[in-house]
Amino acid sequence: MSNSVFTPPGRPSWAAGSPPKKQRDWKLISGVTAGILVIGGLGTACHNTTGAGGSSTATATGSNAKTGGRTKTVPDFVGMGLQSAQDAAQKQGFYTLKSHDSLGRDRHQILDRDWKVCSQNVKAGTSASTDTQLDFGAVKLDETCPAKDQSAPASAGGTMPDFKGKSVNTARDALRSSTSITVKDASGKGRYILLESNWQVCSEKPPAGTKLSGQPVEFSAVKFGESCP
Repeated sequence: MSNSVFTPPGRPSWAAGSPPKKQRDWKLISGVTAGILVIGGLGTACHNTTGAGGSSTATATGSNAKTGGRTKTVPDFVGMGLQSAQDAAQKQGFYTLKSHDSLGRDRHQILDRDWKVCSQNVKAGTSASTDTQLDFGAVKLDETCPAKDQSAPASAGGTMPDFKGKSVNTARDALRSSTSITVKDASGKGRYILLESNWQVCSEKPPAGTKLSGQPVEFSAVKFGESCP
């Protein structure tokens, strides 16, 4: 007697046994692909954090995210490292957090552990909803906190502001985006000014108070910590 398997008419030859290898491989690939798409979609939906300007924004997601604020006492964060302050705030239920440069140089707080808190927008000891956004003014660890938070220059409008002592990047931002700007090293060393937030304006041309009508602007600058000539 033969050991072959009888296959009824109209059925594929593999119906009584295993499907051909190509079909098995196709089913396996389709299943894996579907699983990847489902996992990828879940990952995208669980986390979406953005920041803007010269500040950083920390937003809790997932199981730590809170909806519907409760009233809590705002702790004193001044003097803490920025990362530690953010962790402590979230422990108390405050999950919407921002930070900015207290020296008015509009620097980004990229690595929070390198910054310390100088000020907070909600006074310590105040009762506030945990939905309240906390904004920390900060400087780098080796810098001294100013007596009061400094702000970047306002938009110039039609008159040249006095930018002396301000960072070059904030002076540039205050002028119209179409303005032709040249920045030179005031020390005479001919250094390249690569990171403008690290340089302060020593002089400007045209001088403060001049009507702006599209003319080029020239700044001379030195690094912060250096004296203008």
